[in-house]
Amino acid sequence: MTVSRIILLRHGETVWNRENRIQGHLDSPLSDVGIAQAEALAQRLAGETFAALYSSDLGRAHETAQRIAARSDHRVILDPGLRERNLGILQGLIRAEARVLHPEIYTRYRTFDPDCVIPDGENAQQFIARVMTTFSAIADRFPGETVVVVTHGGVLDVMHRHASGLPLHGARTAPLPNAGFNCLVYVVGGRWSLPLWGDVTHLQDPLPGDP
Repeated sequence: MTVSRIILLRHGETVWNRENRIQGHLDSPLSDVGIAQAEALAQRLAGETFAALYSSDLGRAHETAQRIAARSDHRVILDPGLRERNLGILQGLIRAEARVLHPEIYTRYRTFDPDCVIPDGENAQQFIARVMTTFSAIADRFPGETVVVVTHGGVLDVMHRHASGLPLHGARTAPLPNAGFNCLVYVVGGRWSLPLWGDVTHLQDPLPGDP
């Protein structure tokens, strides 16, 4: 039995995260707190041995991954399959605005309705298929090894549900903290498990600008 391990990380806090603004495929830079979170992740990973460092090609994930790369011997491999879901007309809106301007679409997005098609965006089924295909490909590429992946909250949510055997619809229940440390285990053939989720022990010291 060949087992691959994926250390799965969410990017550090961004300016738009702090503003409660929907990002999707749009981007904003890491905040001061997010930069400190990324450095804390890099410090934690300095003691890990891993075969590759993957990141979404969106700036907030890439910036987080670059800080990890600076303390390791790995270059960042950018993979658009690791992007957050394209949220179309909701992108750039503060959540309270989205709730007023697009109430039906926003509610269906928040409850992860599998049949929800966000105008100008990516439907839930496309997103789920993209995420699962990308992670299976990475795990198959590195059988028996550990890989670090930096990505986004929506991507983490899909993999948490899949590995836990939970329905791939309904409101989120898993914690998805910025710069959280998670582990997935993949057995060649397609079985996933989830030995560690939402660990933020590396963030316990006060961070600059942390409210």
